[in-house]
Amino acid sequence: MVALTQSLASYIHAPDFGPDEDQALSMAQQGVLDSIATLYAGSGEEVVRIVSSQFSTVDREDVRAAPTPFSGHHFKADEAAYVIGVAAHALDYDDVALSGHPSAVLMPAILSLCYSRNLGGLEALRAYVVGYEVWAELVARDKDQYHTKGWHPTSVFGTVAATSALAYLERLSMPQIQHALGIAASMASGLVANFGSMTKPWQVGRAASSAFSAVGLAKAGLTASTDVLEHPAGFLNAISPRGGVDLARPYIIGKPHIVEHGLSIKRYPVCYGSHRVIDGVLQLITAADIRPPEVVKVVATIGTGQASMLRNHAPMSALEAKFSLEFAVASAILAGNVGLAELTDDFVRRVDIQHLVTKTVTDLTSDPCPIDNAFSYKDRVVIYTENGRLHDSGDIRFARGHSKNPMSDTELRTKFLDSLSYYTSLNDTDPTYGERLYQKIVDLRSMKTIRDLWT
Repeated sequence: MVALTQSLASYIHAPDFGPDEDQALSMAQQGVLDSIATLYAGSGEEVVRIVSSQFSTVDREDVRAAPTPFSGHHFKADEAAYVIGVAAHALDYDDVALSGHPSAVLMPAILSLCYSRNLGGLEALRAYVVGYEVWAELVARDKDQYHTKGWHPTSVFGTVAATSALAYLERLSMPQIQHALGIAASMASGLVANFGSMTKPWQVGRAASSAFSAVGLAKAGLTASTDVLEHPAGFLNAISPRGGVDLARPYIIGKPHIVEHGLSIKRYPVCYGSHRVIDGVLQLITAADIRPPEVVKVVATIGTGQASMLRNHAPMSALEAKFSLEFAVASAILAGNVGLAELTDDFVRRVDIQHLVTKTVTDLTSDPCPIDNAFSYKDRVVIYTENGRLHDSGDIRFARGHSKNPMSDTELRTKFLDSLSYYTSLNDTDPTYGERLYQKIVDLRSMKTIRDLWT
């Protein structure tokens, strides 16, 4: 059995980014850009207000302080990370990789600590690469799907990954890092059953905040098992869906996982398990000029892992609709889009949407994607219309925005600015703010202090 906890602690203590560092940092920068966009877009959600209300603000000059940039308030850094994490995931619009949403956990924890410690942009991006590396190494050691077992991988693996990133930034010793990983492993939690409720983004914010506790306790001398990740009764075995953990393969530092796997950027603010089907529906209705009254039935073929996430078959709220394949299909057919404008309670409850929701049936496949086994190898959608015709998307391997089918820089910039425009329109804020913030993130590597990001 490989000494995985020790091996990863050694990497965190002295990471070697190698010749691929520039590419790794660019991917990290993309994650920061996209998750900052989604945190602003999601900042007005009720769940953000509720979580924020649990914390007391502190003076901006307090050495523990970090801001929630959309509000102008400062909290203790761990609490700021909590609120930012909730906001970044509130709309389920943030990036996807490693069976979860890396940036919604890593960005809040890293930027909040960097702000309170007055650290720069390059260190923040390196910490992101470290956190992603640990997450990727852990999630790849089980061939089975964590979602089908009921685990929310973002908050489970995210707790350990964010702890790794902060341990790097705090320059913990090797023993302290191992203890921090052990503490984080005991904190890791989150359930798929809470998808479609406010608790889903709460789980993500809590993961970002828990990293501060794990690192702080390890620095203070709290001990934990130093083989917690690989122990027969440890982290990976405990959360394994069917006990299929690979603990024989050694951890070998090579090309950074973030370069190998990248990030998938969402085009739609709904569960990523529905994105290929949405792409297929939009392509079919455009190509064949299909009108909503003509639709008799829609058959969507998706994976069992996706089906476990898309748990709401008759949604009656925007939160529920984010995890409903039936709603995604109905919105695509009726509105020609599945965007922020469609994710409202009023739209979800419309009679014509509710009628179309009943038209979709799912056909499940157990053929997993070798890149991310939470998803099927391919999806497919077939629309049957009243004239007896059948409209078939064929196999859809990657959604637009997937790391293997990426958005252009222009599309990424457009999503960012659209998200910031959504925020500024709701908050009577300077409409040029988004453009200025975008440029700061573009220049993040040369930023001497993260505090300049929010000024």
